Amino acid sequence: MAALTPVAAPHERRIGPWLVALGAALWGTESAWRIPLLDKLPADTIVFWEHAIMVVLALPLIVPRLGELRRVRKQTIAWLIFSGVAGSAVGAVLFTLALANGNKTVVNVVLNIQPVLSTTAAFFFFGDRIARRFYPWAALAVAAGAVFAIDDLSTPWAVDAGVGYALGCAFFWGMSTVAGRGVMVEMSLTLASGLRVVIGLVSMTVVLLFEGRLNAQGILPPELDRDAALGLVGLATLSGGIPLMIYFKGLQLTRASTAGYFEMVQTLAAVLITWGWFGASLAWHQVLAGVVLLVAVTLVQRAQQATEL
Repeated sequence: MAALTPVAAPHERRIGPWLVALGAALWGTESAWRIPLLDKLPADTIVFWEHAIMVVLALPLIVPRLGELRRVRKQTIAWLIFSGVAGSAVGAVLFTLALANGNKTVVNVVLNIQPVLSTTAAFFFFGDRIARRFYPWAALAVAAGAVFAIDDLSTPWAVDAGVGYALGCAFFWGMSTVAGRGVMVEMSLTLASGLRVVIGLVSMTVVLLFEGRLNAQGILPPELDRDAALGLVGLATLSGGIPLMIYFKGLQLTRASTAGYFEMVQTLAAVLITWGWFGASLAWHQVLAGVVLLVAVTLVQRAQQATEL
């Protein structure tokens, strides 16, 4: 899940990186909830209820901080709305569709191209400096991602729809990260994160309205039984709200250059679930390309962080 990006504290504490790793690992478990839910519910219904549950949990944290909005510019509100629509709603739907239409392991690893997209977008929107070392590592990441997306080297153009949805998800989550930069300048992390979830719920409500499914049958289909309800609660809490709080607390106690490495635990957790639990295996060339992709993306982040020192 893409998140709003806070400014990390300058002093690192020993527990900080491990909190980052724990939050990232819990985020990586969301496939364990989404995949079984896809057998019962449409992707947009899953994302609607995911946001509805998170909004209920977030309201006690949001309401006391609403006074901050009086000091926020309209431009910041616009960034927040974009972040909520692009990251919380559209990105989540595309990720769910990617799991439904492709190799689950491939989908989770392809998403790691996101920092390349967000760094490029930050250059255009905020004029961020791009390190010279960004270009070769970004090119390597893109090349590795292209090879990784191919299931069979004998038919290199036979890429399933899941990869397309995953790339769309990475794009919108990357744009959401960039928008988060514009929000965090004037708004507390708690309020910004909570309001983004609220905007995500409003967006999904509009989607269901246009689909003609904003009714009892559409929101509460017969397939929404006890197991599906528990799955939605697990997705919104154990793989959603709780990891968010743990992750951001860890970032407050971790240098950015260190956090990037520990964030890779999210991909490891996702792969363990999709490959080990759901049997979505990879070919030998995908394993090799996936490792190259993760290393290249890590070096992209490290190169960019060096420009901020």
